[in-house]
Amino acid sequence: MNRSMPVTRGANHMGLTVSKLEESAAFFIDVLGWSEVRRDQGYPAIFVTDGILMISLWGVKSNSPKIFNRKENVGLHHLALSVGAIIDLDLIHIILKEHNIEIAFSPELLRDGPAKHLMCYEPSGIRIEFICIPK
Repeated sequence: MNRSMPVTRGANHMGLTVSKLEESAAFFIDVLGWSEVRRDQGYPAIFVTDGILMISLWGVKSNSPKIFNRKENVGLHHLALSVGAIIDLDLIHIILKEHNIEIAFSPELLRDGPAKHLMCYEPSGIRIEFICIPK
């Protein structure tokens, strides 16, 4: 095996533990237009996909879940999702506002550009970044 080449090929799926399972699933399905793959009532879990990436949303089992603090805890700082065009990023911003999703910051240049991004919080409080890198 050539050690100069990575042994992985991108992300297969992500698993996120959420405190509001149905609301978090609705964020991906109703707000972003993803599809539900399946549910596992025993865990509970809802699996969603945009056709490329699958996300497993796992409901917490605690009645008093601890909110992740990105400045103090080890874990997922944020999830960044690719957006095809700047106009799509602007559309996502409008959709997020229409659904009363908390927005951390509106579309802005990433460093000096030309890439732009925006950040929001899905209903369980996980930071989701949308990023567009124009070609």
